[in-house]
Amino acid sequence: MLKIRNLEAGYGSLTVLRRVTMHVSPGEIVTMIGANGAGKTTLLSTLSGLVRARAGEVLFSGRDISGLPPEQRVAAGCSLVPEGRQVFQTMTVRENLLLGASVLRKRGEGSKTGEELDNVYHLFPVLRERQHQLAGTLSGGEQQMLAIGRAQMARPKLIMMDEPSMGLAPLVVKQIFFIVRKLRDEGITILLVEQNARAALGIADRGYVLETGRIIVQGPSEELLANRDVQRAYLGRDLDAER
Repeated sequence: MLKIRNLEAGYGSLTVLRRVTMHVSPGEIVTMIGANGAGKTTLLSTLSGLVRARAGEVLFSGRDISGLPPEQRVAAGCSLVPEGRQVFQTMTVRENLLLGASVLRKRGEGSKTGEELDNVYHLFPVLRERQHQLAGTLSGGEQQMLAIGRAQMARPKLIMMDEPSMGLAPLVVKQIFFIVRKLRDEGITILLVEQNARAALGIADRGYVLETGRIIVQGPSEELLANRDVQRAYLGRDLDAER
């Protein structure tokens, strides 16, 4: 579904991503893990069109979307749940969700907005209960649910999530990752960027490790969880020291 070849991107004179090559197949949860400053958010910003790629190509469903603006990438079926949620705090929950459906109206599918709203409320019952409440008054976990629901309103094929567990309590994190799995079970492919490596690898099919803008390790999640270098650097565990 998503193929990235030799992608390079950055800001001004700073190069952040260096020849990144990876793929996400339909129906997968693929995670990208790495330390702060590794380039994870820059990767998603580049894939969503918020940052212009300097080199390489991005193929989505066989189509080169490298030169498309963000709104056209969303229309193609590629939605982003940004870092920090970024909900519109002075708007209601329902208004935030309806903004996510604007692409449906542009595609002439505005009649499906109500159906998608019901789907989001089914996945997140608390959002139905709070649909007339201002988004800024929600808890952090509820705002994260709203951000995911807003992305879901565009009827995407792929949802990219940037640090969905950031700042959330452990029980809420567990709930968010349960929802990620449920979205995959409903046919949405997931690219998950996450600093909580253990939790991310626990639900993902495959993973990539990004370090200073380069992919240094990749493979099935089970292999990455068992990799001693990954354990030492990202899972807080050193098997050699334990022995």
